[in-house]
Amino acid sequence: MAEFHYSPAQRRALEMLGSGAKFCLLYGGSRSGKTFVLCCALIVRALKGPRSRHAVIRRHFNGVRSAVGSDTMPKALRCRFPELKYEYSRSDSIFRFPNGAEIQLVGLDDAQRAEKILGREFATLYFNECSELDFSSVQTALTRLAQNVPGLANKAFFDCNPPGKSHWSYQMFVRKLNPADNLPLAAPEQYAVMRINPADNAENLPPGYIEETLGSLSRRQRERFLEGLWQDEVEGALWSYSLIDRNRVVTVPELRQVVVAVDPAVSANSGSDLTGIVGAGVGPDGHYYVLADRSCRANPLEWGRRVIALYEELRADRVIGEVNNGGDLIRTMLCELAPGLPFQAVTARRGKVLRAEPVAALYEKNLVHHAGSFPELEEEMCSYSPLTSISSPDRLDALVWAVAGLDKQTKRFILA
Repeated sequence: MAEFHYSPAQRRALEMLGSGAKFCLLYGGSRSGKTFVLCCALIVRALKGPRSRHAVIRRHFNGVRSAVGSDTMPKALRCRFPELKYEYSRSDSIFRFPNGAEIQLVGLDDAQRAEKILGREFATLYFNECSELDFSSVQTALTRLAQNVPGLANKAFFDCNPPGKSHWSYQMFVRKLNPADNLPLAAPEQYAVMRINPADNAENLPPGYIEETLGSLSRRQRERFLEGLWQDEVEGALWSYSLIDRNRVVTVPELRQVVVAVDPAVSANSGSDLTGIVGAGVGPDGHYYVLADRSCRANPLEWGRRVIALYEELRADRVIGEVNNGGDLIRTMLCELAPGLPFQAVTARRGKVLRAEPVAALYEKNLVHHAGSFPELEEEMCSYSPLTSISSPDRLDALVWAVAGLDKQTKRFILA
């Protein structure tokens, strides 16, 4: 194995993490090496403190188990500590080291497990993807940062792709305000922050990832995932990145019902609106899951084929189509492409904002989850404002029809 070397940015990050600051945040773009550096710092602290306990906390247990337990932590151990003997128990998701120290993986969505683990005291708490966490959960977990380990000061680490500036992490680490009461922090010097971006980790990324994958994103998504910039909130927008992030999931339960919703464009030239195509489902818990965004700018035959393909891919129960423009032609075309296709026609009787508001309310209640990331859809959701927006939110319209089609109360409201 080739000798491992930290990048200059990673070395600066490690210096910050090892400084006198008790609370440390690494923020920045996608795949910038934040989690890797923090895992390395956590391992070092575990090795310095015999019988010390440390936790990696994320909103969803499946996320921390797959992203950290099965990927980044083993990679950090392999690259940075190749001679270290350790055990990883998959049954309880704990890394154990020869000196008796432990690093535990915690998902706050597994309430019973989280309560059991966080009933103990820890020397380090690492809040992974903290943009997904609400501040009350962080406050509760920080009460467990109380293990007394000789020679090891208690610390809390955080990382995130920067969400909107209203998020508690921006208020706490950048503005130096206590998110609980919006007053200045009592000891601001204890809160250290550093930005680290994909360009700082370029040698570890596949060819074209920065230029092609991240470079092809929309402006707001490039600012977040490439440049690592905190997002300005759009006045009047019904959604925010923080709202979407906190309900994002890695896995989806077996769904009771799945629909594909289409908001068709009336033309297909370069200046036309998109045809919004979104798939969503409802689970046994009554929560809604956004599964796919296949919106496109295409002629009716092309987007019709895309709708049918998604319907078959998701094994959907029906297709929901807005028929304000095109009427029965939409139903006829789709049924010609797929004879016997279950099709439900909907007609918009309320304005876009009135239709979107009850669906946004479901997000506020933490009832709608994005299964993965949908950059273009999420940008449209977070940037559309009835006060300032000019373009039509086609992806958003399809999302609204999909969720409303699964929720009877919302459906009645937007069709009234």
